[in-house]
Amino acid sequence: MTGHVVVMGVSGSGKSTIAALVAERVGWVFADADSFHPAANIDKMRAGIPLTDADRRPWLRTLATWMAEQGRQGNSTVLACSALMRGYRDLLSQETEVAFIHLHGPAELIEARMRDRDHFMPASLLTSQFAILEELQEDEVGVVLDLALSPEELVDAAVDWLERGPLESCGPQG
Repeated sequence: MTGHVVVMGVSGSGKSTIAALVAERVGWVFADADSFHPAANIDKMRAGIPLTDADRRPWLRTLATWMAEQGRQGNSTVLACSALMRGYRDLLSQETEVAFIHLHGPAELIEARMRDRDHFMPASLLTSQFAILEELQEDEVGVVLDLALSPEELVDAAVDWLERGPLESCGPQG
């Protein structure tokens, strides 16, 4: 049996770093959703233009297909993906069961992180990301982890949650 988890949150929350470390720890295949964006999406974000649902929908379907294909090959996956809205998470879960790890923290902390990195997503888009962010809902399999924790503590908490069997739990957990 395979498992699939999406490390989600706004840009700058550390999704890629934490997801890669979790994947390394549990021996699952890692992917960064940013690497699946078409050039047009990256160009929009680089220009400071938020993506629309129409921009995101094909990208999310590609990610869902990637996880399902990995599962058919016997691979479990850890995907770093914003997955900000319930509808986006539902699209990601269309082809296989997916659990979510939401990295959550204050906008000020995340904005400071974004200003210190080289990424196509400018800090100016952070406000739009928080505006559309929908917290995990009770019927979603997931956990919320606080960005006040160190990266090592976040990975420990994520791996502990995965080892406890997240697909049998429900709703956000602390």
